Amino acid sequence: MKLLMLLSRVPWPVEKGDKLRAFHQLRCLSEEHEIHLFALTDRSDNREAEEKLSAYCKSITLYQTNYTTKAWNVVKAFFSGKPLQTGLFYSKGAKRELISLVKREQPDHLYCQLIRVAGLAEDIQIPSTVDYQDVMSVNMLRRKKASPLLMKPVMALEYRRLLKYEQRVFEQFDNHTIISLPDRNLMPCKKRDRIHVVPNGVDYNYFSPVDEPTDVDVVFIGNMGYPPNIDASEFLANEILPLLKKVIPGVRIMLAGANPHARVQNLEGKDVIVTGWVDDIRDCYSRSKVFVAPMRIGTGLQNKLLEAMAMKKPCVTTDLANSALGAKENIEILVSDNAKAIAGHIITLLTDTEKAKSIAENGYNFVHRNFSWEETALQLSEIMLSSHKK
Repeated sequence: MKLLMLLSRVPWPVEKGDKLRAFHQLRCLSEEHEIHLFALTDRSDNREAEEKLSAYCKSITLYQTNYTTKAWNVVKAFFSGKPLQTGLFYSKGAKRELISLVKREQPDHLYCQLIRVAGLAEDIQIPSTVDYQDVMSVNMLRRKKASPLLMKPVMALEYRRLLKYEQRVFEQFDNHTIISLPDRNLMPCKKRDRIHVVPNGVDYNYFSPVDEPTDVDVVFIGNMGYPPNIDASEFLANEILPLLKKVIPGVRIMLAGANPHARVQNLEGKDVIVTGWVDDIRDCYSRSKVFVAPMRIGTGLQNKLLEAMAMKKPCVTTDLANSALGAKENIEILVSDNAKAIAGHIITLLTDTEKAKSIAENGYNFVHRNFSWEETALQLSEIMLSSHKK
């Protein structure tokens, strides 16, 4: 099948969750299908990405956007009643380029990742699949609660618009996918049962156990410019760390990942390491004794937990994150929502070697049983091919 992949971002490097999902789906799907990639970019130099992606793509079209166009389209989205982020990822030039690509290559199927670029796919009359990934409306509602006072009205507006747009987009596409069953159950569509759950996977050749000395007690990893990760970092450093220090003096935590927001950078100190971008994120996993993902807002499956488990790190998280993951509490992972209980779990793993080893081993087996990029890509391929059998 000749497959056109429409993405809101260039899927390399994979420092964001949507890019990680897109890259591995693209990589695996290319083994059976001819891939034509169309992605938006705000960078003028994408040579490294193009070199990496060319191994999997028959053609690559990267449409460069600019801030003036983005600002104007956000204004137009505001007055049209659409979600603001659809304006952020839309331009007439990009749509013309996409239509030109369709006419030139005559793809059999269109795969659109995230509803923010669904507007570009309107009026393209070929079988199509949209990957919601997670429920953006619910994500926005949860982020609103942790937002500054002045931003709350904007977030509330975006929430209401996303709520309507998620339902509208459903009718635009033949097939629909999402990352987890809890996310599907939150989707504001009457026909939500028709949405296929296609989880993420782990590159087990890349993320695997490393027998190296550890010099950090606790690590949290993610894109540190993303609001749910900023909130989790502050929760860990400001509320959980002081409780750890009462029991384990000298305990150290690491906040690792690209694009650290000023709020994350301000957490750095004697007991808190803020790394910023690292060339090999596995070093941050391997240096730590315990991985914690204290997520309080956001939606979707946390790739960071999959990767930590694949590297045999004992993990602690919240109910919000584990609802999508589905690991067995106190067997494959430790789970709680308040600072005192999370601190207690971390202390247990830092002081009870056998417990930490058991959680790490069981977590490792859990992800290997349940999360494979190759298997989820095969599932996605079958979903798309089903459109051509009707």
